[in-house]
Amino acid sequence: MLRFENLGKRYGEHVLFQGLHYAAAAGCVALCDETGSGKSTLLGILAGAVGADEGEAWLGGHSLRTAPLAAKRALTYVPDDCMTQPLQTGRAFLERVASARKTGVDARTLELAERFGLAPHFDKRFEQMSFGSRKKFFLAAAALGEPTVVIADEPGSGLDAAARAVLGDLFKTLGQDRVVFFSSHDPALARACEARVVSFAGLRSPV
Repeated sequence: MLRFENLGKRYGEHVLFQGLHYAAAAGCVALCDETGSGKSTLLGILAGAVGADEGEAWLGGHSLRTAPLAAKRALTYVPDDCMTQPLQTGRAFLERVASARKTGVDARTLELAERFGLAPHFDKRFEQMSFGSRKKFFLAAAALGEPTVVIADEPGSGLDAAARAVLGDLFKTLGQDRVVFFSSHDPALARACEARVVSFAGLRSPV
């Protein structure tokens, strides 16, 4: 479902990382490494939001380089800042994501939003929301449709203990039939969703 080979990224003369390899079927994978190692950049590359300088990635069997639209249709991406259109409401955001995935905002998603405590925020604009509320809307949207790959950058940041517990349950459920690849400094989250923990050192060994 998720595979990448020989991924590399540099900024000028600075090589952020190179020679990264990985392949995963269903399940959760937690990327845990030190700050500044390039976790957000790698996840951005896998989500098609950042260009790689070398290598290739596949989502749901589709190459991000040669079939980017098909690859992105297989993807749910939760970036770190979770700022979509500032004037868009939470309700409109969920409806837009559902429409893009050719589905509706179903009872399962509404129940998840309720568990995240989002009921009072549905009609707020994103610019009016806290960082944590924005994050929760993106996480609730991860349950919409049937993407095969979920990429999430520090999904637990900005969440309180109760919301992190909901997140662990969500990722464990999603990981039953899709890949959930996320970065985190929270070992409790990795344990909650029974994630395999990897680091950049491990990604430099070819699969």
